[in-house]
Parts: sequence; structure tokens; C-alpha cells
Amino acid sequence: MKIAMASYGTRGDVEPAVAVARELRRRGHDVCIAVPPDLVRFAEDAGLSATSYGMEVEPQLDAYRDIWTSWARKLWRLQDFVNLCREALGVTISQWEDIGKTLVTLADGADLLTTGVGFEQPAANVAEYYGIPLIALHTFPWRPNGRLVPAIPPLLTRSAMNVYDWLGWRLTKEAEDAQRRELGLPMATSAARQRMAERGVLEIQAYDAISFPGLADEWARYGARRPFVGTLTMELATADDSEVTSWIAHGTPPICFGFGSIPVESPAETIDMIASACAELGERALVCAGGTDFGDSPRFEHVKVAGTVNYATVFPVCRAVVHHGGSGTTAASLRAGVPTLTLWTAGDQPFWGAQLKKLKVGASRRFSATTRDTLVSDLRRILSPEYAVKAREVATRMTNPAESVSRAADLIEQNLDPTRRS
Repeated sequence: MKIAMASYGTRGDVEPAVAVARELRRRGHDVCIAVPPDLVRFAEDAGLSATSYGMEVEPQLDAYRDIWTSWARKLWRLQDFVNLCREALGVTISQWEDIGKTLVTLADGADLLTTGVGFEQPAANVAEYYGIPLIALHTFPWRPNGRLVPAIPPLLTRSAMNVYDWLGWRLTKEAEDAQRRELGLPMATSAARQRMAERGVLEIQAYDAISFPGLADEWARYGARRPFVGTLTMELATADDSEVTSWIAHGTPPICFGFGSIPVESPAETIDMIASACAELGERALVCAGGTDFGDSPRFEHVKVAGTVNYATVFPVCRAVVHHGGSGTTAASLRAGVPTLTLWTAGDQPFWGAQLKKLKVGASRRFSATTRDTLVSDLRRILSPEYAVKAREVATRMTNPAESVSRAADLIEQNLDPTRRS
């Protein structure tokens, strides 16, 4: 059967789709995947047929960070909130037409289309146009629920998420209407989320239910339509793994700092802050650069700077982990059974940090509000024995990634119509 898959975002956003696509290809399906131009090579290296989809992501990341930093400071002002939503959605709207055309080509002759949250709406329209099943891969509980922010009453959280959904639909409606006219579809009178629900679209929750306590029970009424499968990752080895694990083995277990794809604003100051905080605590530090260039930053004897590493290999041999709070990285630290400090910047990251606090396996703080003193204080907290004990207990309840990928592929296969032929 022919399966079309689309995923837009950073490496962490795209890897879940690539992991499942690789498994489906191994099972004998004809799989084609659309990813951002700067991640085509990543998908091809995984053995997939990949096509370019939308704009390159990396050049947008500095602006994305700045938008969210501003958002965090102005969220309480309604007009500022609306303006920031409009700004954040501007890039999506500007690409909608080209994205739609790519999806039409990608899904031509396909038996099924999958999509991530990025450009989910145009993908839903294309699946409707072809009359084929649509499956969403969600690495975060994007649908309205009362478990997203533990400190806020569930009803208020659900209401806020519904308002956000409605606002997003209204701000993108002109672009969506144009796409639907081009496809010969009737104009939409409700948000894509509601239309997808009416079509019975499967929404695979690609994270563990334990990450959001109570969410599985709240969503039980959806039955099999929102199954939790665990995090979808390939746990790929990297060129730096051997050197990094050797460095770790020749000293005390370090605190690992990982910053993901979004570059930090001041690399040199960040290294200084980490070095000073760890020196006071008597700890070594491993800094995984990710999307940040630390090339001109100062060097310290107790701090090692590396590029990209395999978190599945490195995290379990560290004393604690400090990271940006991406969904995949958060899952890796939970599976590793080590305490975690989230220094978040954008998107869903603060919500993952809040859940780590609720689980009592870590702490969370906005990266732009982090200082040397707050870092020392937060690290002292998570390095206390009770956090390590709880982290090890939670790790036993996390799903093995290979099982997660296999389960997601099973669900996709179950939604293929055997009467269709590509």
C-alpha cells in the first residue's frame, strides 16, 4: 500500500514521522515523506524517499525564539496575545499555498496520509479531497484538555485551549478558504480540529500517558481514537558518542546540558553561567550544542562541549540533565531515570517542564529568566536524593521506543483500506 507522510518542524518534530515511516517501509509499504528542505538529507539517510516541504526551518529559529520570549512576557495582555498569535502564524499563512500544492502531489495515489501538527489543516483538506484516511501524529496533547497546566483548574485550561484553537482558525481562515476553493471543496464552517473529529481521524499520541497524569482518563471517552503509544524515536548513534562516553567514564558523572535546535541567544554567557554554577556545586558539565554555535565560547577544564549525541546512550550515565524541554528530549531524560531541569524557550516546552515538576522528577524555569544563582538553586534542588529515587521509579513506567514505533505502525496499517490499491 502507498502511504504519504508529512511532517514540518525541527529535527525533534520530524524524527517521530521518520521513525514510523522507516518501520512501515521495512514492512513492505511504499512510503513517501515530505519534510522541510534542511531535513531532506536526514530522512534520506534513514532510507526514505523524501521531498522538500515548505521553507527551511533553521533560518527561522532565532525569530521563533524571540517571538516566544516576548510572548512569555506579554501573555496576560489580550491584544498583545492576539498580535503575537498573528505574528507566529504569519509564516504558516505565507506558506499555505505552496504547502497545499506539495501535499496534493505527495498524496496522489496514496491510500493514506499522515501529518504532524505543523500544517495539519492543509493536510486535512487534501485527505478530504482525495477521500483517503488521515492520521495525525501528536507529540504533545494539542487537543483541549484539563491536564496541560497542573496549577490551573482543568475547566480553565480547556477553555483557554478552545479559545486558542478558535483564534488560530480565524487567523488562518483566508488561506484555508483559498486552498479549499482550489480543491473544489465547500468552505469550512468550523476549525480543522472539529472537522477531523467528525471524520473520525485517528490521532496517535506519540508520548507516554504518564507524562500527563490524568489525561488518559479524561480522554477515555474518545476510545481508540486517541491511543497513547509512547515517544517515537530512532535513538540514532552520532559521531561524538564514543568521545563523550569516554570523557564521562574518566571522571564523576556529569550534569548534561542540551539546548535542542533553537539557538541560545548568548552562547559565551551561557557557557560562563554553566561553568560557574557547576564549579560551585563541585560538578562536571557536558554541554550538547545542538543548534547553538559554541565555537567562540570560553573553555573550562570541568566543562566539555560536544555536538549532537545519542541521548539514549549519554543521559543514563549522567547525574542529572538540563535541557530545553522538547518532547523527545523530555522523554529521553524520563527513560534515563535521572532528575531533569527544563530551561524552556518556546512552544510546548514550558508545559513539559510543568509536568516534570508534577511528577516530582525535576524543575522548570524560563531560559531567558535564568541566572547563575537560579541555576545553582535549581540544580541543588534536583540533585537531592528524593528526585533521583522518583526519576528511577518513573523510568520503569516509560514505553520502550522500539515498541512505540511498532505500535504506531500497527495503528496506521489498521487504518489502511485493503480494497484500495495504489
